Amino acid sequence: MPKIKTHSGASKRFKMTKNGKIKRAHVGRRHILNKKSTKRLRHLRKEGFADSTNVAQVKRLLPYD
Repeated sequence: MPKIKTHSGASKRFKMTKNGKIKRAHVGRRHILNKKSTKRLRHLRKEGFADSTNVAQVKRLLPYD
């Protein structure tokens, strides 16, 4: 059986935690930051987790993580 290629786009966006959860970054932190409140930006710094409806698909894209 040949190896499965990891999806390079998904590997840049998602990381697997030790317990099998999928860690992700929040959107909206790249540009146009002046109009966003400090509180909003502070909350966007924290990590998020992939929704349970997307976990199976992301795990398929990251077979060896």
